[in-house]
Amino acid sequence: MAYDVQNFQQEVIQKSFEKPVLVDFWAEWCGPCKILGPVLEKLAEKHNDKWVLAKVNTEVHQELAMQYGIRGIPNVKLFIDGQVTDEFTGAMPEAAIEQWLQKAIPSKFAQHVAQAADLLQRGDIQKSQEILESVLAAEPGNLAAKAMLARSLAFSNPQKAVELAQDLEGTEHYDLSEALSEIAYLYDRAENPDKLPEAPVKSQYLQAIADLKQLDFEKALKTFIEIIIEDRYYDDDGARKACIAIFKYLGDSSELTRDYRTRLSRAMY
Repeated sequence: MAYDVQNFQQEVIQKSFEKPVLVDFWAEWCGPCKILGPVLEKLAEKHNDKWVLAKVNTEVHQELAMQYGIRGIPNVKLFIDGQVTDEFTGAMPEAAIEQWLQKAIPSKFAQHVAQAADLLQRGDIQKSQEILESVLAAEPGNLAAKAMLARSLAFSNPQKAVELAQDLEGTEHYDLSEALSEIAYLYDRAENPDKLPEAPVKSQYLQAIADLKQLDFEKALKTFIEIIIEDRYYDDDGARKACIAIFKYLGDSSELTRDYRTRLSRAMY
């Protein structure tokens, strides 16, 4: 398949209103271009339903290189609706380009995921999960949908949440993945209390987990911090790890995260 651009206005600008166009600005003398080019072509064939590839030889089309501010090559620019929406310079491994594409190219199910997020926020977990499962059935690689579904399952089916979150490692959702693993660990301790060391704070620890299962995050955080003050390293520093997991689950914008992160710091130091 030929990717070399003959008519930029038609093949890139106009085409980008129908489907995202990834433009590879390259030159014959550029070594990294020769490494990146075949990788992009391979990905273009793999994802031909989502985006198309166009290649611009900067030696042949110097006016385009000047127009789009090409200062180093290879330079890859993503065009959507006639505009550059994202870009990168230099050769990258195939896996890194895949991750970049997942972030840069909007999913056709973006509105569905947004709807599911709204439903989850309003407490309609079942309907949210139904939407997310349908999205993942159609687009298994949708990380936003996978992360949200894992989040929705965190306290009802933590093991399934962890399984879903395995694909989130190394992505922007990594913090959530770590949080879900810790929550699953705490649930296991609640179901198997004999695995916990015997200590005066054991009952408090189990109560904090019970509060967490009831989604009473503030009560759980308060108790975990009390445990840190009384027995800092109980269950291999379990109370501190639990607090960190809750912070990651709630996110940095949460008022509880901001408040109790300060309290945790005071309790530890």
